[in-house]
Amino acid sequence: MDLWFSEYHTKNVRFSIKVTKQLYSGHSGIQRIDVFESKEFGKFLTLDGFMMLTERDEFIYHDMIVHVPMAVNPDAKNVLVIGAGDGGAIRELCRYPSIEKIDMVEIDELVVSICKKYLPKTACSFGDERLTIHYQDGLKFVRSRANVYDLIIVDSTDPLGPGEGLFTKEFYGNCFNALTETGIMVNQHESPFYKDDAFAMQRAHKRIVETFPISRVYQAHIPTYPSGHWLFGFASKRSHPVNGFNPAIWNAIGLDTRYYNTQLHIGAFALPNYVEEMLREVE
Repeated sequence: MDLWFSEYHTKNVRFSIKVTKQLYSGHSGIQRIDVFESKEFGKFLTLDGFMMLTERDEFIYHDMIVHVPMAVNPDAKNVLVIGAGDGGAIRELCRYPSIEKIDMVEIDELVVSICKKYLPKTACSFGDERLTIHYQDGLKFVRSRANVYDLIIVDSTDPLGPGEGLFTKEFYGNCFNALTETGIMVNQHESPFYKDDAFAMQRAHKRIVETFPISRVYQAHIPTYPSGHWLFGFASKRSHPVNGFNPAIWNAIGLDTRYYNTQLHIGAFALPNYVEEMLREVE
């Protein structure tokens, strides 16, 4: 009998992957955690039945959520990552020798443990001496920080369940306060394609625009996320992601990346008309 993992993207659309083996299934008390193995996408992680990452396409997401802001501010030294229990964002950040300290705030310790065991390709840098992991709620953690971080990466789940508080105006305001004057915040910004996802995207964008003087949206193609069309938010107090961007400085660092490059960086901020219209509706 064939075993398939299916995630409903809408009531009428579902995405399915044929599974060769279920490696783990359990509940942390916060959320259900499953790890599967497949021929097409390798191992993949789901939380409460929603796809978080696959071995085959995770590099796209992690390249874009880390290297875009780091290319705008390659001098970033103190970084806060909220979520990211799979370790992919940490892996990419740890490739920058200029970074001095990374605080990672993850609400669910079991996610980190499971990823270390079953997804070592992403969870490979948790032992970096610059990293401190805080197992607590990200919303509460950031409230007590002011003028500390050069970069905040909000690598959260969707805006429901454990990740719901990371899409509020209060949270974005606290992130603004926690950033230095040259600080940048990036977040996963949902998909613009399906109605419910687009509503969540617009709601988040409205709250970020109300908080930050510079707020832009950029995109990537991630096959295993709803519709494959995924957005990220870039917000800062002072730095523009395109006008204030010097490709030569990032290229001189010499990082080998599978998805990100400095030409793509500029192009990623050129959005389709239907997305631009959605963003203007709430700006």
